[in-house]
Amino acid sequence: MTAIASNLQAVKSAIAKAAHLAHRQEENIALLAVSKTFPSTAIRLAYEAGQTAFGENYVQEALDKMAELGDLPLEWHFIGPIQSNKTRLIAENFAWVHSVDRLKIAERLSAQRPQTLPPLNICIQVNISNEDSKSGIPAEETLKLALELAKFPRLKLRGLMAIPAPSEKFEAQRQPLACLHELMLQLQTHGLELDTLSMGMSHDFEAAIMEGATIVRIGSAIFGER
Repeated sequence: MTAIASNLQAVKSAIAKAAHLAHRQEENIALLAVSKTFPSTAIRLAYEAGQTAFGENYVQEALDKMAELGDLPLEWHFIGPIQSNKTRLIAENFAWVHSVDRLKIAERLSAQRPQTLPPLNICIQVNISNEDSKSGIPAEETLKLALELAKFPRLKLRGLMAIPAPSEKFEAQRQPLACLHELMLQLQTHGLELDTLSMGMSHDFEAAIMEGATIVRIGSAIFGER
């Protein structure tokens, strides 16, 4: 067994344990392997160990990997900051985008999504800890943006994503994640059919699962330190 396969097995076991503690069904929590900066050979090893969904932050790096791994049935998620001049490449090549935080970007993604592909799954990135260094829309502005995004025909608004401020303490990790879950529940009361909370990384995914995460984005615990 490769190190990546062993790490994947350990992560899946930890997800199952966290789901049990949270009284949730393990199958309702998807694992997104964050493969940014890691080579396509590492992704291939992860695929051979059963992983099919991969997250990338940089468009050109991701396109190179897609070309090298075109023989595999992989699902690609874009999870990084979005530049306006990269929206067409994102719209044409990814199944999911987790990091939408501006109306202009959503308009471009919808207009540039090929008709031959299903609508692009998107999440709104929320700056849930109000950090100046983080991308994302303030929580109080999320409803207005979500209502606009739900109108675009080539986009499918699925839910919310966040990267909270890091903390070593479990309860401190849970607090902003609980706020994101509460925000999604608020949006649902306005008729938005949301089913996705993209939250939790290698250091805090157990806390995220306790607070309702449906996608956890894990890189270093699978591929090693960057």
